[in-house]
Amino acid sequence: IYLQKSVAAGGVLAYLVHKRRQIQTIPLGEGWWGAGEKPLSEDYKIYPFKVQTSDEEIRDLYERIDKTRYTDPLEDCGFQYGFNSTYLKKVVSYWRNEFDWKKQVAVLNKYPHFKTRIEGLDIHFIHVRPPHRENQKVVPLMLVHGWPGSFYEFYRILPLLTQNHGGIAFEVICPSIPGYGFSEASHKQGFDSLAAARIFLTLMERLGFSQFYLQGGDWGSLITTNMSQMKPQCVKGLHLNMFMSTRGFKVLMSLIIGPYLPFLVGLSREDVRRLFPYMEKNIWNMLKESGYMHIQATKPDTAGCGLNSCPVGLAAYLLEKFSTWTDMKNRDLPDGGLERKFSLDDLLTNVMIYWTTGSIVSSMRFYKENFRSNPDNRVDAKTPIYVPTGLAAFPAELMHCPKSWAQIRYRNICSYNFMPRGGHFAAFEEPELVANDVVQFVKKVEKF
Repeated sequence: IYLQKSVAAGGVLAYLVHKRRQIQTIPLGEGWWGAGEKPLSEDYKIYPFKVQTSDEEIRDLYERIDKTRYTDPLEDCGFQYGFNSTYLKKVVSYWRNEFDWKKQVAVLNKYPHFKTRIEGLDIHFIHVRPPHRENQKVVPLMLVHGWPGSFYEFYRILPLLTQNHGGIAFEVICPSIPGYGFSEASHKQGFDSLAAARIFLTLMERLGFSQFYLQGGDWGSLITTNMSQMKPQCVKGLHLNMFMSTRGFKVLMSLIIGPYLPFLVGLSREDVRRLFPYMEKNIWNMLKESGYMHIQATKPDTAGCGLNSCPVGLAAYLLEKFSTWTDMKNRDLPDGGLERKFSLDDLLTNVMIYWTTGSIVSSMRFYKENFRSNPDNRVDAKTPIYVPTGLAAFPAELMHCPKSWAQIRYRNICSYNFMPRGGHFAAFEEPELVANDVVQFVKKVEKF
């Protein structure tokens, strides 16, 4: 009888835990972000799409570039004041005289592009299937970019993911966040990461995937996390290369005790190396690097007006992030170390996606919508994530989050790895490292 009661009690406890996890999800809700009133019916079809350009578009670009006014940089300032105009002239000269946009459009069209209408918006995505092979398990995976990136960030990792990895290959879907690149921007206020997450869940359902994996960094990290909170039964695993935790007593104790007795608060030696001195590495650096965020979270249309009209200003604004966010030490270099990890063709292709679609303002508005109120009070900040999670901690990421902190929010971490090199744009900078980490994580979850 005692044994029966114990088993029954255990069953009740397991049921309550299960129900608690069921309850702690974010309601899907619904939205309509198109112009005007929502129609009675919506087109659910998926249409092929091709990136296109014209001589007129290129001629207009050149005319605007030729009219640029530059300001001389201060002596020996590197990138400490932003994009150094001496080096900017070299980048612009390459853009004007050597960069071949038509050739890059052909590169963009190397993978199949599509559009479909969801919640009133035309959503753009690429869909890449692996070659058919015998005895191969094909796993659906969505990759989500952030700002100031685009779907193009993943072009170097796509061939790696669609390879056979000991019996596993990925079928990859890369959408553009609404308001970025070729995805239509919201016509109404309030389009935040939760709305983007719901749209991407609908996209995966429309493509016929009932279960899938997710990967993201920057805004992509928040959007894929929200997707995992909304429909955990559909998300087999969540892999992130940027992640944060909620503040609390555990974090506070880590900051006080961590530099001296890290093992008592769950910090490793590598955590200590990356975290401390905390004020310098995490607070002061973020203050110096987050001015853009305050502008975009308050008055995006004001700053965006000039960027949407001046291609050189747009390039300076976007490419400065690819310098500093790759490695903070690049601020001391006259060329910002920009070509150490990237080619000018790749960088300018990303700029051209923003320029030709006129999407810089709508991409900046995403900050305004996500910071309309205190982020700590949002429903997603209070909802734990229970899906299997893999975390890749890159050494030059803007802020470091130890595993012990991440566990406060992500309750089922299956993989946490310190990456040997790389920064904020992980898949763009180090595609092999990201691909290998995704593969090992998925194999753990699949017990492959």
